[in-house]
Amino acid sequence: MVSKPPCFDEMLNEDGTPRAAYAAYHKWFTEQDSTHLKQKARDAEEFFRRTGITFAVYGDDEAEERLIPFDIIPRIVTARQWTKLSRGIEQRVRAINAFLQDIYHRQEIVRAGRLPIDLLVKNEAFVSQMIGFTPPGGVYTHIVGIDLVRTGPDEFMVLEDNARTPSGVSYMLENRETMMNMFPELFSTIRVRNVSDYPKNLRASLSRVAPPACTGDPVVAVLTPGIHNSAYFEHAFLADQMGAELVEGHDIRIVNGRVAMRTTRGYQPIDVLYRRLDDDYLDPLIFKPDSVLGIPGVFDLYRAGKITIANAPGTGIADDKAIYSYMPDIVEFYTGEKPILKNVDTWRCSEPDSLAYVLDHLSELVVKEVHGSGGYGMLIGPAASKKELAAFTAKLKAKPANYIAQPTLALSTIPIFANSGLAPRHVDLRPFVLVSPDKIDITPGGLTRVALRKGSLVVNSSQGGGTKDSWVIEDD
Repeated sequence: MVSKPPCFDEMLNEDGTPRAAYAAYHKWFTEQDSTHLKQKARDAEEFFRRTGITFAVYGDDEAEERLIPFDIIPRIVTARQWTKLSRGIEQRVRAINAFLQDIYHRQEIVRAGRLPIDLLVKNEAFVSQMIGFTPPGGVYTHIVGIDLVRTGPDEFMVLEDNARTPSGVSYMLENRETMMNMFPELFSTIRVRNVSDYPKNLRASLSRVAPPACTGDPVVAVLTPGIHNSAYFEHAFLADQMGAELVEGHDIRIVNGRVAMRTTRGYQPIDVLYRRLDDDYLDPLIFKPDSVLGIPGVFDLYRAGKITIANAPGTGIADDKAIYSYMPDIVEFYTGEKPILKNVDTWRCSEPDSLAYVLDHLSELVVKEVHGSGGYGMLIGPAASKKELAAFTAKLKAKPANYIAQPTLALSTIPIFANSGLAPRHVDLRPFVLVSPDKIDITPGGLTRVALRKGSLVVNSSQGGGTKDSWVIEDD
Protein backbone atom coordinates (compact mmCIF):
# COMPACT_ATOMS: atom_id res chain seq x y z
CA MET A 1 0.00 0.00 0.00
CA VAL A 2 1.35 3.43 -1.02
CA SER A 3 1.12 5.92 1.82
CA LYS A 4 -0.76 9.07 0.92
CA PRO A 5 1.28 12.24 1.45
CA PRO A 6 -0.35 15.07 3.41
CA CYS A 7 -2.12 17.76 1.37
CA PHE A 8 -1.69 21.49 1.80
CA ASP A 9 -4.98 23.18 2.70
CA GLU A 10 -4.93 26.60 1.04
CA MET A 11 -7.60 28.07 3.32
CA LEU A 12 -6.86 26.72 6.79
CA ASN A 13 -3.81 26.16 8.96
CA GLU A 14 -3.44 22.85 10.76
CA ASP A 15 -5.04 24.36 13.86
CA GLY A 16 -8.12 25.43 11.87
CA THR A 17 -7.31 29.14 11.76
CA PRO A 18 -7.44 30.85 8.36
CA ARG A 19 -4.29 31.50 6.38
CA ALA A 20 -3.47 35.14 5.65
CA ALA A 21 -4.94 35.12 2.15
CA TYR A 22 -8.31 33.93 3.49
CA ALA A 23 -8.48 35.97 6.72
CA ALA A 24 -11.05 38.54 5.56
CA TYR A 25 -13.09 36.02 3.61
CA HIS A 26 -13.11 33.49 6.46
CA LYS A 27 -14.33 36.16 8.90
CA TRP A 28 -17.20 36.98 6.52
CA PHE A 29 -18.02 33.31 5.93
CA THR A 30 -18.24 32.40 9.62
CA GLU A 31 -20.74 35.23 10.12
CA GLN A 32 -23.11 33.88 7.44
CA ASP A 33 -26.19 31.77 8.04
CA SER A 34 -25.75 28.34 6.47
CA THR A 35 -29.32 28.32 5.15
CA HIS A 36 -28.65 31.61 3.37
CA LEU A 37 -25.46 30.22 1.81
CA LYS A 38 -27.23 27.07 0.65
CA GLN A 39 -29.84 29.22 -1.08
CA LYS A 40 -27.10 31.28 -2.71
CA ALA A 41 -25.49 28.08 -3.99
CA ARG A 42 -28.83 27.05 -5.52
CA ASP A 43 -29.21 30.55 -7.00
CA ALA A 44 -25.77 30.26 -8.60
CA GLU A 45 -26.68 26.91 -10.15
CA GLU A 46 -29.90 28.40 -11.51
CA PHE A 47 -27.96 31.35 -12.94
CA PHE A 48 -25.66 28.95 -14.78
CA ARG A 49 -28.66 27.01 -16.04
CA ARG A 50 -30.42 30.13 -17.35
CA THR A 51 -27.24 31.42 -18.96
CA GLY A 52 -26.66 28.09 -20.67
CA ILE A 53 -23.18 27.56 -19.25
CA THR A 54 -22.76 23.96 -20.33
CA PHE A 55 -20.20 21.66 -21.84
CA ALA A 56 -20.48 18.47 -23.87
CA VAL A 57 -19.29 15.10 -22.63
CA TYR A 58 -18.62 12.65 -25.44
CA GLY A 59 -19.90 9.14 -24.90
CA ASP A 60 -20.46 6.11 -27.06
CA ASP A 61 -23.26 7.67 -29.06
CA GLU A 62 -23.32 11.46 -29.04
CA ALA A 63 -22.38 14.40 -26.88
CA GLU A 64 -24.36 14.94 -23.69
CA GLU A 65 -24.81 18.53 -22.50
CA ARG A 66 -24.06 19.06 -18.81
CA LEU A 67 -24.14 22.01 -16.49
CA ILE A 68 -20.75 23.22 -15.27
CA PRO A 69 -20.67 22.53 -11.50
CA PHE A 70 -19.76 25.73 -9.66
CA ASP A 71 -18.67 26.06 -6.04
CA ILE A 72 -19.25 29.30 -4.14
CA ILE A 73 -16.06 29.13 -2.02
CA PRO A 74 -13.43 31.15 -3.94
CA ARG A 75 -9.80 30.29 -4.48
CA ILE A 76 -7.66 33.13 -3.12
CA VAL A 77 -4.00 34.04 -3.66
CA THR A 78 -2.25 37.20 -2.54
CA ALA A 79 -0.75 39.82 -4.82
CA ARG A 80 2.71 38.81 -3.61
CA GLN A 81 2.14 35.20 -4.61
CA TRP A 82 0.66 36.27 -7.93
CA THR A 83 3.65 38.44 -8.76
CA LYS A 84 5.96 35.45 -8.46
CA LEU A 85 3.60 33.23 -10.44
CA SER A 86 3.27 35.85 -13.16
CA ARG A 87 7.04 36.07 -13.61
CA GLY A 88 7.23 32.31 -14.01
CA ILE A 89 4.27 32.17 -16.40
CA GLU A 90 5.65 34.96 -18.58
CA GLN A 91 9.09 33.33 -18.68
CA ARG A 92 7.54 30.03 -19.76
CA VAL A 93 5.28 31.57 -22.41
CA ARG A 94 8.18 33.51 -23.93
CA ALA A 95 10.21 30.31 -24.06
CA ILE A 96 7.37 28.40 -25.74
CA ASN A 97 7.00 31.06 -28.42
CA ALA A 98 10.77 31.11 -29.03
CA PHE A 99 10.78 27.31 -29.16
CA LEU A 100 8.08 27.29 -31.84
CA GLN A 101 9.91 29.92 -33.86
CA ASP A 102 13.08 27.82 -33.66
CA ILE A 103 11.65 24.39 -34.50
CA TYR A 104 9.98 25.76 -37.63
CA HIS A 105 13.19 27.45 -38.73
CA ARG A 106 16.81 26.54 -37.84
CA GLN A 107 16.05 24.04 -35.05
CA GLU A 108 18.98 25.28 -33.01
CA ILE A 109 17.79 23.39 -29.93
CA VAL A 110 18.16 20.13 -31.87
CA ARG A 111 21.56 21.15 -33.24
CA ALA A 112 22.66 21.86 -29.68
CA GLY A 113 21.67 18.36 -28.61
CA ARG A 114 19.07 19.61 -26.12
CA LEU A 115 16.06 17.99 -27.85
CA PRO A 116 15.90 14.73 -29.86
CA ILE A 117 14.95 15.30 -33.50
CA ASP A 118 12.55 12.34 -33.30
CA LEU A 119 10.30 14.35 -31.00
CA LEU A 120 9.70 16.67 -33.93
CA VAL A 121 9.76 14.60 -37.10
CA LYS A 122 7.75 11.73 -35.59
CA ASN A 123 5.29 14.01 -33.84
CA GLU A 124 1.81 14.26 -35.35
CA ALA A 125 1.45 17.77 -33.90
CA PHE A 126 4.48 19.05 -35.85
CA VAL A 127 3.12 20.84 -38.94
CA SER A 128 5.83 20.63 -41.60
CA GLN A 129 3.97 23.19 -43.75
CA MET A 130 4.92 25.83 -41.14
CA ILE A 131 8.65 25.34 -41.76
CA GLY A 132 10.23 28.60 -42.87
CA PHE A 133 7.13 30.69 -42.19
CA THR A 134 6.86 33.29 -39.42
CA PRO A 135 3.35 34.40 -38.36
CA PRO A 136 2.53 38.13 -38.29
CA GLY A 137 4.34 39.82 -35.43
CA GLY A 138 6.33 36.64 -34.76
CA VAL A 139 3.59 35.39 -32.44
CA TYR A 140 2.68 31.69 -32.52
CA THR A 141 0.83 31.35 -29.22
CA HIS A 142 -1.63 34.23 -29.04
CA ILE A 143 -3.69 32.65 -26.27
CA VAL A 144 -2.06 30.28 -23.76
CA GLY A 145 -3.33 28.41 -20.73
CA ILE A 146 -0.73 27.17 -18.23
CA ASP A 147 -2.04 24.53 -15.81
CA LEU A 148 -0.53 24.93 -12.33
CA VAL A 149 -0.74 22.74 -9.26
CA ARG A 150 0.20 23.65 -5.71
CA THR A 151 1.76 21.32 -3.18
CA GLY A 152 2.78 23.71 -0.37
CA PRO A 153 2.79 27.33 0.83
CA ASP A 154 5.16 28.50 -1.93
CA GLU A 155 5.31 25.43 -4.14
CA PHE A 156 3.58 25.85 -7.48
CA MET A 157 4.46 23.62 -10.44
CA VAL A 158 3.39 23.49 -14.07
CA LEU A 159 1.33 20.39 -14.79
CA GLU A 160 0.57 21.04 -18.47
CA ASP A 161 0.94 23.66 -21.19
CA ASN A 162 -2.04 24.53 -23.41
CA ALA A 163 -0.83 26.38 -26.48
CA ARG A 164 -3.13 25.14 -29.25
CA THR A 165 -6.73 25.99 -28.36
CA PRO A 166 -6.88 26.51 -24.57
CA SER A 167 -10.42 26.60 -23.22
CA GLY A 168 -12.15 27.65 -20.00
CA VAL A 169 -11.81 31.42 -20.00
CA SER A 170 -15.58 31.89 -20.36
CA TYR A 171 -16.07 29.95 -17.13
CA MET A 172 -13.50 32.18 -15.41
CA LEU A 173 -15.51 35.24 -16.45
CA GLU A 174 -18.93 33.78 -15.63
CA ASN A 175 -17.68 32.54 -12.25
CA ARG A 176 -16.70 36.08 -11.34
CA GLU A 177 -19.98 37.57 -12.55
CA THR A 178 -21.89 34.96 -10.57
CA MET A 179 -19.97 35.67 -7.37
CA MET A 180 -20.47 39.42 -7.77
CA ASN A 181 -24.20 38.90 -8.27
CA MET A 182 -24.51 36.50 -5.32
CA PHE A 183 -22.23 38.28 -2.84
CA PRO A 184 -21.74 41.95 -3.84
CA GLU A 185 -20.84 42.87 -0.24
CA LEU A 186 -17.69 40.74 -0.45
CA PHE A 187 -16.27 42.78 -3.29
CA SER A 188 -16.88 46.03 -1.45
CA THR A 189 -14.79 44.87 1.53
CA ILE A 190 -12.13 42.67 -0.12
CA ARG A 191 -9.98 44.16 -2.88
CA VAL A 192 -10.14 41.55 -5.65
CA ARG A 193 -8.36 42.22 -8.92
CA ASN A 194 -10.60 42.55 -11.95
CA VAL A 195 -10.85 39.92 -14.70
CA SER A 196 -13.75 41.34 -16.71
CA ASP A 197 -11.51 43.20 -19.16
CA TYR A 198 -10.26 39.92 -20.67
CA PRO A 199 -12.50 40.11 -23.79
CA LYS A 200 -11.38 43.70 -24.45
CA ASN A 201 -7.74 42.70 -23.98
CA LEU A 202 -8.22 39.66 -26.21
CA ARG A 203 -9.65 41.81 -28.99
CA ALA A 204 -6.81 44.33 -28.66
CA SER A 205 -4.17 41.59 -28.56
CA LEU A 206 -5.54 39.90 -31.69
CA SER A 207 -5.78 43.24 -33.49
CA ARG A 208 -2.07 43.84 -32.87
CA VAL A 209 -1.19 40.80 -35.00
CA ALA A 210 -3.19 41.83 -38.05
CA PRO A 211 -1.65 40.56 -41.31
CA PRO A 212 0.09 42.74 -43.93
CA ALA A 213 -3.09 42.68 -46.07
CA CYS A 214 -5.04 44.56 -43.36
CA THR A 215 -5.46 48.24 -44.30
CA GLY A 216 -7.92 49.51 -41.66
CA ASP A 217 -9.31 48.43 -38.32
CA PRO A 218 -8.72 44.68 -38.14
CA VAL A 219 -11.78 42.47 -38.60
CA VAL A 220 -11.71 39.62 -36.07
CA ALA A 221 -13.80 36.46 -36.28
CA VAL A 222 -14.06 33.34 -34.09
CA LEU A 223 -14.06 30.07 -36.06
CA THR A 224 -16.04 27.34 -34.29
CA PRO A 225 -16.59 23.71 -35.31
CA GLY A 226 -20.26 24.27 -34.47
CA ILE A 227 -22.91 23.80 -31.85
CA HIS A 228 -21.99 20.18 -31.09
CA ASN A 229 -18.47 21.05 -29.94
CA SER A 230 -17.87 20.69 -26.20
CA ALA A 231 -16.72 24.32 -25.89
CA TYR A 232 -19.33 25.92 -28.18
CA PHE A 233 -20.71 28.02 -25.32
CA GLU A 234 -17.29 29.57 -24.92
CA HIS A 235 -16.85 30.23 -28.65
CA ALA A 236 -20.17 32.09 -28.80
CA PHE A 237 -19.52 33.87 -25.51
CA LEU A 238 -16.11 35.22 -26.53
CA ALA A 239 -17.30 36.32 -29.97
CA ASP A 240 -20.15 38.22 -28.35
CA GLN A 241 -17.96 39.76 -25.65
CA MET A 242 -15.30 40.84 -28.17
CA GLY A 243 -17.79 42.22 -30.65
CA ALA A 244 -16.49 39.73 -33.21
CA GLU A 245 -18.39 37.48 -35.61
CA LEU A 246 -18.88 33.80 -34.76
CA VAL A 247 -18.39 31.81 -37.96
CA GLU A 248 -18.32 28.22 -39.13
CA GLY A 249 -16.50 26.88 -42.16
CA HIS A 250 -19.60 27.01 -44.35
CA ASP A 251 -19.93 30.76 -43.61
CA ILE A 252 -16.60 31.47 -45.29
CA ARG A 253 -15.24 31.51 -48.81
CA ILE A 254 -12.26 32.93 -50.66
CA VAL A 255 -13.19 36.22 -52.37
CA ASN A 256 -10.66 38.25 -54.38
CA GLY A 257 -7.73 36.51 -52.71
CA ARG A 258 -9.02 37.11 -49.18
CA VAL A 259 -10.73 34.95 -46.60
CA ALA A 260 -14.23 36.43 -46.35
CA MET A 261 -17.28 35.73 -44.20
CA ARG A 262 -20.90 35.94 -45.22
CA THR A 263 -22.74 38.96 -43.81
CA THR A 264 -26.03 40.73 -44.55
CA ARG A 265 -23.96 43.13 -46.67
CA GLY A 266 -22.27 40.42 -48.68
CA TYR A 267 -18.88 38.81 -48.05
CA GLN A 268 -16.51 40.79 -45.82
CA PRO A 269 -12.76 40.04 -45.56
CA ILE A 270 -11.46 38.69 -42.24
CA ASP A 271 -8.08 39.88 -40.95
CA VAL A 272 -7.66 37.76 -37.82
CA LEU A 273 -9.25 34.34 -37.39
CA TYR A 274 -9.37 33.10 -33.79
CA ARG A 275 -9.80 29.44 -34.59
CA ARG A 276 -11.21 27.01 -32.06
CA LEU A 277 -10.68 23.81 -34.02
CA ASP A 278 -7.63 21.60 -34.35
CA ASP A 279 -5.07 21.80 -37.14
CA ASP A 280 -6.32 18.64 -38.84
CA TYR A 281 -9.68 20.26 -39.59
CA LEU A 282 -8.47 23.74 -40.51
CA ASP A 283 -7.95 23.37 -44.26
CA PRO A 284 -9.01 20.21 -46.16
CA LEU A 285 -6.62 21.09 -48.99
CA ILE A 286 -3.65 20.80 -46.60
CA PHE A 287 -4.71 18.59 -43.70
CA LYS A 288 -7.68 16.18 -43.43
CA PRO A 289 -9.21 16.11 -46.93
CA ASP A 290 -12.60 15.01 -45.60
CA SER A 291 -12.91 17.89 -43.11
CA VAL A 292 -16.15 19.84 -43.51
CA LEU A 293 -15.36 22.15 -40.58
CA GLY A 294 -12.50 24.15 -42.04
CA ILE A 295 -11.86 26.53 -44.92
CA PRO A 296 -10.39 25.26 -48.19
CA GLY A 297 -7.43 27.44 -49.17
CA VAL A 298 -7.06 29.32 -45.86
CA PHE A 299 -3.57 27.97 -45.18
CA ASP A 300 -2.09 29.26 -48.46
CA LEU A 301 -3.60 32.69 -47.83
CA TYR A 302 -2.20 32.59 -44.32
CA ARG A 303 1.30 31.99 -45.65
CA ALA A 304 0.75 34.74 -48.20
CA GLY A 305 0.08 37.32 -45.46
CA LYS A 306 -3.62 37.71 -46.21
CA ILE A 307 -4.91 36.57 -42.82
CA THR A 308 -3.66 35.82 -39.30
CA ILE A 309 -4.64 32.54 -37.65
CA ALA A 310 -4.62 32.46 -33.85
CA ASN A 311 -3.19 30.30 -32.50
CA ALA A 312 -0.81 29.50 -35.33
CA PRO A 313 -1.00 26.04 -36.91
CA GLY A 314 1.61 23.76 -35.39
CA THR A 315 1.51 25.25 -31.90
CA GLY A 316 -0.03 22.03 -30.59
CA ILE A 317 3.41 20.45 -30.40
CA ALA A 318 4.01 22.59 -27.30
CA ASP A 319 1.09 20.75 -25.65
CA ASP A 320 2.77 17.39 -26.23
CA LYS A 321 3.54 15.79 -22.88
CA ALA A 322 6.83 14.35 -24.13
CA ILE A 323 7.89 17.89 -25.12
CA TYR A 324 6.69 19.00 -21.67
CA SER A 325 9.30 16.77 -20.08
CA TYR A 326 11.99 18.87 -21.83
CA MET A 327 10.51 22.24 -20.80
CA PRO A 328 13.14 23.01 -18.14
CA ASP A 329 15.80 22.67 -20.88
CA ILE A 330 13.65 24.64 -23.31
CA VAL A 331 13.18 27.52 -20.86
CA GLU A 332 16.88 27.67 -20.08
CA PHE A 333 17.91 27.35 -23.74
CA TYR A 334 15.81 30.30 -24.94
CA THR A 335 15.87 32.60 -21.91
CA GLY A 336 19.31 31.85 -20.45
CA GLU A 337 17.61 31.51 -17.05
CA LYS A 338 16.63 28.66 -14.80
CA PRO A 339 12.85 28.06 -14.82
CA ILE A 340 11.01 30.01 -12.16
CA LEU A 341 8.20 27.47 -12.24
CA LYS A 342 9.23 23.84 -12.00
CA ASN A 343 7.92 20.89 -13.96
CA VAL A 344 6.44 17.83 -12.31
CA ASP A 345 8.96 14.95 -12.45
CA THR A 346 8.23 13.01 -15.62
CA TRP A 347 9.25 9.60 -16.97
CA ARG A 348 9.28 9.30 -20.76
CA CYS A 349 8.01 5.79 -21.49
CA SER A 350 9.76 5.87 -24.87
CA GLU A 351 13.03 5.38 -22.96
CA PRO A 352 13.62 1.74 -21.93
CA ASP A 353 14.87 2.50 -18.41
CA SER A 354 11.96 4.85 -17.74
CA LEU A 355 9.48 2.33 -19.13
CA ALA A 356 10.86 -0.38 -16.87
CA TYR A 357 10.50 1.89 -13.84
CA VAL A 358 6.93 2.86 -14.78
CA LEU A 359 5.87 -0.75 -15.27
CA ASP A 360 7.36 -1.70 -11.89
CA HIS A 361 5.62 1.21 -10.10
CA LEU A 362 2.43 1.56 -12.14
CA SER A 363 0.15 1.44 -9.10
CA GLU A 364 1.92 4.53 -7.68
CA LEU A 365 1.98 6.74 -10.77
CA VAL A 366 -0.22 8.86 -13.03
CA VAL A 367 0.17 7.83 -16.69
CA LYS A 368 -0.95 10.12 -19.53
CA GLU A 369 -1.10 9.95 -23.30
CA VAL A 370 1.38 12.41 -24.82
CA HIS A 371 -1.38 13.91 -27.00
CA GLY A 372 -4.17 13.43 -24.47
CA SER A 373 -6.38 16.15 -23.02
CA GLY A 374 -9.52 16.58 -20.97
CA GLY A 375 -8.58 13.83 -18.55
CA TYR A 376 -9.24 11.15 -21.15
CA GLY A 377 -6.90 8.21 -21.71
CA MET A 378 -5.07 8.54 -18.41
CA LEU A 379 -4.45 6.18 -15.49
CA ILE A 380 -4.27 7.20 -11.85
CA GLY A 381 -2.42 4.23 -10.42
CA PRO A 382 -3.39 4.46 -6.74
CA ALA A 383 -7.08 4.56 -7.70
CA ALA A 384 -6.91 1.91 -10.42
CA SER A 385 -8.20 -1.65 -10.17
CA LYS A 386 -6.04 -4.69 -10.95
CA LYS A 387 -7.89 -5.02 -14.25
CA GLU A 388 -7.17 -1.39 -15.19
CA LEU A 389 -3.51 -1.74 -14.24
CA ALA A 390 -3.20 -4.88 -16.39
CA ALA A 391 -4.86 -3.17 -19.35
CA PHE A 392 -2.55 -0.17 -19.07
CA THR A 393 0.48 -2.42 -18.77
CA ALA A 394 -0.45 -3.90 -22.15
CA LYS A 395 -0.89 -0.41 -23.66
CA LEU A 396 2.50 0.71 -22.38
CA LYS A 397 4.28 -2.34 -23.75
CA ALA A 398 2.55 -2.01 -27.12
CA LYS A 399 3.14 1.73 -27.66
CA PRO A 400 5.46 3.10 -24.98
CA ALA A 401 6.21 6.33 -26.89
CA ASN A 402 2.53 7.29 -26.56
CA TYR A 403 2.83 7.77 -22.80
CA ILE A 404 4.57 9.65 -20.01
CA ALA A 405 4.25 9.00 -16.29
CA GLN A 406 4.38 11.27 -13.26
CA PRO A 407 4.28 10.79 -9.50
CA THR A 408 0.95 11.07 -7.73
CA LEU A 409 1.21 14.56 -6.26
CA ALA A 410 -0.30 15.71 -3.01
CA LEU A 411 -2.31 18.44 -4.72
CA SER A 412 -3.43 21.29 -2.51
CA THR A 413 -7.04 21.42 -1.36
CA ILE A 414 -9.61 24.16 -0.95
CA PRO A 415 -12.93 23.54 0.78
CA ILE A 416 -16.11 23.26 -1.24
CA PHE A 417 -19.48 24.25 0.17
CA ALA A 418 -21.25 20.95 0.83
CA ASN A 419 -24.53 20.21 2.59
CA SER A 420 -22.61 18.88 5.57
CA GLY A 421 -20.37 21.95 5.73
CA LEU A 422 -16.93 22.69 4.29
CA ALA A 423 -15.17 19.71 2.68
CA PRO A 424 -11.60 19.81 1.26
CA ARG A 425 -11.19 19.00 -2.43
CA HIS A 426 -8.17 18.99 -4.75
CA VAL A 427 -7.72 21.88 -7.20
CA ASP A 428 -5.55 23.13 -10.03
CA LEU A 429 -5.30 26.56 -11.66
CA ARG A 430 -5.27 27.60 -15.32
CA PRO A 431 -4.12 31.22 -15.76
CA PHE A 432 -4.80 32.68 -19.22
CA VAL A 433 -2.12 34.56 -21.13
CA LEU A 434 -2.49 36.87 -24.13
CA VAL A 435 0.59 37.34 -26.32
CA SER A 436 1.11 40.11 -28.87
CA PRO A 437 4.32 41.43 -30.48
CA ASP A 438 4.89 44.04 -27.79
CA LYS A 439 3.07 42.73 -24.75
CA ILE A 440 2.24 39.70 -22.61
CA ASP A 441 -0.94 40.11 -20.57
CA ILE A 442 -1.77 37.61 -17.79
CA THR A 443 -5.29 37.77 -16.38
CA PRO A 444 -5.06 37.88 -12.56
CA GLY A 445 -6.28 34.55 -11.24
CA GLY A 446 -7.51 32.34 -14.03
CA LEU A 447 -9.75 29.29 -13.83
CA THR A 448 -9.68 27.13 -10.74
CA ARG A 449 -10.87 23.60 -11.43
CA VAL A 450 -11.90 21.42 -8.51
CA ALA A 451 -12.31 17.66 -8.15
CA LEU A 452 -15.75 17.44 -6.56
CA ARG A 453 -15.49 13.77 -5.65
CA LYS A 454 -13.80 13.11 -2.30
CA GLY A 455 -10.20 12.00 -2.79
CA SER A 456 -10.27 12.46 -6.56
CA LEU A 457 -7.29 14.11 -8.26
CA VAL A 458 -9.09 14.59 -11.61
CA VAL A 459 -10.38 18.14 -11.94
CA ASN A 460 -11.53 18.06 -15.58
CA SER A 461 -15.20 18.91 -16.05
CA SER A 462 -15.52 15.99 -18.45
CA GLN A 463 -14.51 13.71 -15.57
CA GLY A 464 -16.84 15.14 -12.94
CA GLY A 465 -14.89 18.22 -11.88
CA GLY A 466 -16.24 21.70 -11.22
CA THR A 467 -14.96 25.28 -11.03
CA LYS A 468 -14.38 28.07 -8.51
CA ASP A 469 -13.90 31.80 -8.81
CA SER A 470 -10.20 32.70 -8.52
CA TRP A 471 -9.26 35.81 -6.60
CA VAL A 472 -6.01 37.74 -6.55
CA ILE A 473 -6.28 40.06 -3.58
CA GLU A 474 -4.18 43.05 -2.63
CA ASP A 475 -1.73 42.46 0.22
CA ASP A 476 -2.50 44.28 3.44
